[in-house]
Amino acid sequence: MIIDTHLHLVYRDRLTYPWLADVPPLNADFTHDLYAREARRLGIAASLHMEVDVAETDIARETEVIEALATAADSLLVGAIASCRPELPDFPAYLERVRANPFVRGFRRVLHVVPDDVSEGALFRENIARLSGSGLTFDLCVKPHQIERAIALVDLAPDVSFVLDHCGVPDIAGGGYDLWKGPLSEIARRPNVTVKLSGIPAYGAENWTLEDLKPYFAHVVRCFGFDRMVWGSDWPVCTLGGGLSTWIGATHALLSGVSLPEKAGVLSDNARRLWKISPRA
Repeated sequence: MIIDTHLHLVYRDRLTYPWLADVPPLNADFTHDLYAREARRLGIAASLHMEVDVAETDIARETEVIEALATAADSLLVGAIASCRPELPDFPAYLERVRANPFVRGFRRVLHVVPDDVSEGALFRENIARLSGSGLTFDLCVKPHQIERAIALVDLAPDVSFVLDHCGVPDIAGGGYDLWKGPLSEIARRPNVTVKLSGIPAYGAENWTLEDLKPYFAHVVRCFGFDRMVWGSDWPVCTLGGGLSTWIGATHALLSGVSLPEKAGVLSDNARRLWKISPRA
């Protein structure tokens, strides 16, 4: 069984996605039904929806749309990581509203699409610290040169669980191993950071192979081990690197030779623990 901790759903008739116009292959509807048809065949039993950087005015609406989809009897959705704007003064009120909704398991603010100094603002950092005691996680979506800034956020709130998306976004196609490995090692020294095995096929060359991914995966394992690793599809972005079935196949190949408890940890058990997902999933 697999718990997908990084699913994006796109419903353009209900929400606005300003960035999609710049990525034509993704500028389409990617629905739960379309995803679930393939996901169930691959052993995915439950999914956490990851915010899709909707228009700021649609942030609360996105959670409502996804929560409504989760009420269907055959839905794979068990929770959501909601979008947020910690740089804004209304974040504390937003946090209190979200805390009252058990469907929301955490937050994400994509940082590699904004100026680097956004996360360095006093208000941003103050608001991240407000997550202490909330039980909500915070996903860090940064490029290698920004990991140092992510570390500063992690150190501000040592009792908050942070999740490093997409293995720290290494530039696999461009041979960016050396620029990525040091920052990844450094953030892994923080015990409140979990790494997400997700996204990396989209960072490989068009004709990437398993051998291209292996050195990056090996370094992630050296840094985080298997107890601080969760799995995510990054669907539909993964379609840019071969698709969901290809990524599942590559994941199983990367985990070949790993003990069954460690493999179960990466694919489901660690996610259950981190986000308190029901054993029924």
